[in-house]
Amino acid sequence: MATYNKRGYKAPKPEAEKTENLDNVADLEQEVLVDEKDSTTATVFNALDETANKTEEWVAKNQNIILSVVGGIALVVAGYLMYNKFIVTPSENEAAGDMYQAQKYFQQAVDAQTPKANDSLFNLALNGGEGKQGFLDIAKNHSGTDAGNLAHYYAGMAYLNLKQYQKAIDELDQFKTNEAFTKAVAIGATGDAYAELNKAEQALEFYIKAAESNKNDVTTPRFLLKAGQTALTLGKKADALKYFTDIKDNYDNSPEAQNIEALVGMAQ
Repeated sequence: MATYNKRGYKAPKPEAEKTENLDNVADLEQEVLVDEKDSTTATVFNALDETANKTEEWVAKNQNIILSVVGGIALVVAGYLMYNKFIVTPSENEAAGDMYQAQKYFQQAVDAQTPKANDSLFNLALNGGEGKQGFLDIAKNHSGTDAGNLAHYYAGMAYLNLKQYQKAIDELDQFKTNEAFTKAVAIGATGDAYAELNKAEQALEFYIKAAESNKNDVTTPRFLLKAGQTALTLGKKADALKYFTDIKDNYDNSPEAQNIEALVGMAQ
């Protein structure tokens, strides 16, 4: 009688063949284990494990030191935030109110029609009035604030107008800013103070510095002109010619360029 195998049916393998296959699998697994043991990847992971263990040991050993450092940093940050909240901000607010009155006196002095009124108002700007601090006290009592820094600038300009030139230099020297235009004006004003003290060499140094600190169509030709005129008084014609020529070539639309040809002729 004929027999038929069902589709997909496979006859069972002999017991000996099964045993042989199991032995082959065991050999293959052993081979894989050996290969893994000798692989670069395994070496790397073993090294990482060893490093991690050493790190954990170090952290455990130095835990108190680490906590102290972290705690110290936290205290510094907290102290800085508290300082800004309870000292700097209130100081800025107080200084701002006083600055408004002092700046008002300063502007009135600039606009004054008579020298007497001019001097009186500049003194009020410096020393205060109407229960408000002047620039000098603001700079002293609010040191480290923006208002205190700006007070040095205004105090220097007030002293310059009052013809107290060394005081003007001292105040302007303490003024620091990243605002390019104001920085150039402050440097140039220091040059003016030295010029009034008949210290032409120092004046020339500051005029050049002011002209180069921020190239623009307002302050640059102004201080180039002053640098050229000061260089002429010092007998430095070549330097004077350079500054005058710079105005002629690059700032010909500025007020300083109006009579620049005559000055160029004097320097040649």
